[in-house]
Amino acid sequence: MLQPLFLKPVFKERIWGGTALQKEFGYSIPTEHTGECWAISAHPNGPSVIENGPYAGQTLDKLWKDHPELFGNPKEAVFPLLTKILDANMDLSVQVHPDDAYAKTHENGELGKTECWYIIDCKEGADMIFGHNAQTKEEFIQQAKEGKWGTLLRRVKIKPGDFFYVPSGTIHALCEGTLVLETQQSSDTTYRVYDYDRKDADGNLRELHLEKAIDVTAVPHQGSITVPKTAAKDNATITTFVESTFFSVYKWDINGTFSFASDDTYLLVSIIKGGGSLVHQGKSYKLEKGRHMILPFGFGEFEVNGECELIVSHP
Repeated sequence: MLQPLFLKPVFKERIWGGTALQKEFGYSIPTEHTGECWAISAHPNGPSVIENGPYAGQTLDKLWKDHPELFGNPKEAVFPLLTKILDANMDLSVQVHPDDAYAKTHENGELGKTECWYIIDCKEGADMIFGHNAQTKEEFIQQAKEGKWGTLLRRVKIKPGDFFYVPSGTIHALCEGTLVLETQQSSDTTYRVYDYDRKDADGNLRELHLEKAIDVTAVPHQGSITVPKTAAKDNATITTFVESTFFSVYKWDINGTFSFASDDTYLLVSIIKGGGSLVHQGKSYKLEKGRHMILPFGFGEFEVNGECELIVSHP
């Protein structure tokens, strides 16, 4: 009998991290500079461990290889997605990610990195860097090398509930006071463009990757605007944020009992607010804020009971 696969997150210390992951979700974080929760991950730099059922104790990357039937016998060699929660206690570096072709050639076969952000929370008046103002590659190179960041970089205001799709090649950076759920390709490749001249714990400036960043940055900025679509079903409101080549991402706002059937894909699910239960084939599973799970391929009909918000994705 298929069961939900609940996952134990992996936490990453970051120079810009804080304690919001502990305060908001009750996680046991390793330090007071914890920036990332790798919630659903099969990436070798931080694979999640299955917590329940017959596969308890196995890592997600091993499960992908040993039991492909749980994922519909996919063609991909590696699990394609990575779900994170980010605590931007300070500004992140201004950065850009490569596409699949560039990463395969220059990053030892790694996937490219298209990603998206759901703003769980942010301080009042928060903004982020999203894109640039250069019209030609030459203009981009000149302003970057001269450090004209105020002129070059675009800032946009954000608020809780906002969603941003960030294709590879997009200059971007989360800024101070932002808590975000990120759905991305399973990649750990980032090219830093600018890091505010910050120094690490040893007093060294962090490495920049300006030449590679110049290679992959889209010029002019492509400005991918997504228009969420909302539909009511039973006791739920389903918001479709994006349906792309790499992933589809939704938010389920549930108040009561919501019935759903999942047969033709596997689902990545994160509970970001509230709680309740998932009932499948007569068995009930507790849903709590901050838990993450995969519903395997062919999971079939199930119910979610309670008051909760879920971020749901699939390839």
